Amino acid sequence: MFEVYENRAAHSGRRISLSIVALPSLSPEPRPDPLFFLAGGPGQGAAQMAAQVREIFRPILRQRDVILVDQRGTGRSHPLDCHSPSNSLQELTESDAQSLGRLRTCLSGYDADVRFYTTPIAMDDLDDVRAYLGYEQINLYGGSYGTRAALVYVRQHGEHVRSMVLDGVAPTDMRIPLFAARDAQRALDKLLADCEADAACRSTHPGLAMRVRALLQRLTDHPARVDVMHPRTGIRETVTIEARVVAGVLFGALYSPLTASLVPSLIDRAERNDFQNLLALAYADEASGENLSVGMQLSVLCSEDATRVTEGDVSRLSADTMFGLHLLRGQLKACEIWPHGSIDEHYFDPVTSDVPTLVLSGDLDPVTPPGWGDAVAQHLKNARHVTVPATGHGVIGTPCGQILIRDFIERGTAAALDVSCVSLVRRPPFFLTPSGAQ
Repeated sequence: MFEVYENRAAHSGRRISLSIVALPSLSPEPRPDPLFFLAGGPGQGAAQMAAQVREIFRPILRQRDVILVDQRGTGRSHPLDCHSPSNSLQELTESDAQSLGRLRTCLSGYDADVRFYTTPIAMDDLDDVRAYLGYEQINLYGGSYGTRAALVYVRQHGEHVRSMVLDGVAPTDMRIPLFAARDAQRALDKLLADCEADAACRSTHPGLAMRVRALLQRLTDHPARVDVMHPRTGIRETVTIEARVVAGVLFGALYSPLTASLVPSLIDRAERNDFQNLLALAYADEASGENLSVGMQLSVLCSEDATRVTEGDVSRLSADTMFGLHLLRGQLKACEIWPHGSIDEHYFDPVTSDVPTLVLSGDLDPVTPPGWGDAVAQHLKNARHVTVPATGHGVIGTPCGQILIRDFIERGTAAALDVSCVSLVRRPPFFLTPSGAQ
């Protein structure tokens, strides 16, 4: 644990402890510049992912330490958690009013000033940790929101960075959730086109694009009241399935091409008001949800994104998509009640740096597609942007991505990086029967 002031500018008052996990190198003489892993979300605790990170970064550990720090407000670093007390499917289908009521309760119960849990403050924390551990130079890996954190760290403390990997870029000017529906629609269109181009999928699920749109419209006009079994508890419950519930599960499924391969079959069942498997998919990544501090997430998004977005903007840019206002529609309402931290107006300017940078994007990513990587890379003098086909959110989840990251960190430059493995990546076959692909 390492203590910092909650209000760093005042340098007084409440102190909070930051949880740190150091994974030591396997080498008897490790390189002096470790890899700092910056988690996504925002709201994930990096140190809580130590076991998973150790396996993925085992090649890096042959030469370097890997450091994980729970960013303030996450994990065990004075967490701003706000989990639903319900062990019921009702939490998945709760109304905006119920959600806001839960957030108000959490907000009133925190021993914290949530205005001080923004990215710039947290990255000053991270530099204190670097100095405390005795490292002069470090390498950064950031995934999803972690890419924003890495960019902000480089802007504030770039003299201490040897190299940086940005995997699924979410820059400071992303203005979440302004482009959420647009980016999700891009990934869904690619899935629907790939199903249409696959003879077996096209034969089993003809006209899938029109059917998805029709399903969401039907549930918008007439939500379905159904009896289903909770995937975890096994208890049968009667719930109302609205279009926003189905849209949310579809969005989550698109994060990974493997779960996306289930979508045609799930749509087929949902058309018959069978939502059992679809709801099971909603709980498939429940462990990640438990490592997500919603309060910290709102402290970041409400201060750094929502202040530059209006509901009219979101409606305009979502109008021609199947997802419409169903994605993250509660965020703007939540930000109306959530205290905002102070953010400098230049925070939203592109980050410029000559730090060697590997920018990775999954071509099928529904939340941080390659366009965001292109926009960021053009301002980084020594950056190389690699888009990996048939890959969703997080290139690190592929063998090719892990090879690229390992080689880049070893070299400290992306100039001569061999990226030929990307040509071998393929979308998994669609699940067309209960036992899997045809």
